[in-house]
Amino acid sequence: MALAFGWRRLLLALGLSALFGAVNRLPSTAPPSHVTIGHAIAVGLMAVLAFGLFEQRPLRLPSWLPRWVLQVIGVVIAIPAGMLLAHSVSMAIDIDSAHQQAQMTGLIVLLVEGLLFGPWIALGAMLRQRDIFARDQALTFELERSELERKALDARMRLLQAQVKPHFLFNTLANVQALVDAGSPQASKVLANLIAYLRAAVPRMHARAATMEQEMELVRAYLELMQMRMPDRLQFALRIEPAAAKLQCPPMTLLTLVENAVQHGIDPSEEGGSIDVDVGVRDGRCFVRVMDTGVGMKASGSGLGTGLSTLRERMQLAFGGDAQLHLTEIEPRGVCAELNFPAQPCSV
Repeated sequence: MALAFGWRRLLLALGLSALFGAVNRLPSTAPPSHVTIGHAIAVGLMAVLAFGLFEQRPLRLPSWLPRWVLQVIGVVIAIPAGMLLAHSVSMAIDIDSAHQQAQMTGLIVLLVEGLLFGPWIALGAMLRQRDIFARDQALTFELERSELERKALDARMRLLQAQVKPHFLFNTLANVQALVDAGSPQASKVLANLIAYLRAAVPRMHARAATMEQEMELVRAYLELMQMRMPDRLQFALRIEPAAAKLQCPPMTLLTLVENAVQHGIDPSEEGGSIDVDVGVRDGRCFVRVMDTGVGMKASGSGLGTGLSTLRERMQLAFGGDAQLHLTEIEPRGVCAELNFPAQPCSV
């Protein structure tokens, strides 16, 4: 019943009924306007009641009977029923006036108008309702599709993130064991740096986002650990603009670039080298640059390895395709990895 007497339908029924009632008052022999309008409103409300009732009942119809046909038939039946209701009310108020020729003629005119226009108005209302329903369905499907896409992207991001692991961990533990076995005083320092790194890394491995400041702390712990392992072959410098400190990025973004520089640039080089990390903001984008003076891409033959390929896909998922990663050979030796993406404050 709530659907049958929705406020939009009531307003439409009252408006159209008042219009028909006002038009029927125009002839000089017609009843007063409150009578013609009252009769028209009674007929209109009956038609709306029938329209809404057959929209919901019966719940199941025979396959040969479309619901819209039943609704139109209901409106056609409701119009004379509404006329009889209006006449009964008029008789209850003033039986003499109700039987006057003017009122009887007005009721007949209203009946003819209702039978002529009522079914068409009902069909128009059904077409509009069907159009609104189709738009609502399309919007619902679009929202569901967007939610499924978001969940799929989130699952893909977590899968890729799970692949980002500190590859050097077991090698470092093996080095610590060798130092302990040899009785070296460096063992304790290496182990302390490893613990510092793990304290910074482990809580962020499964986080959805990190700040560039957190990424820089993680990189510093990692490079200090690597410097303990090869003190004469690794130097590094880290710089981050204050405006970039709180910007958002996927966890392990900066570490992946730096780890790639150590593994494929510094480690294979007998002389070692240096790593410079710069993070800044320009024109609404965050720019990350990791330069190393290692053996270079040609000598290492690494190119865009698994770690950087995974990072590129993670960045594309995180920023909707609006992220770029470029590798450039440096003369006489070394590689420059440049990453840029939209500057977004971290909300996690």
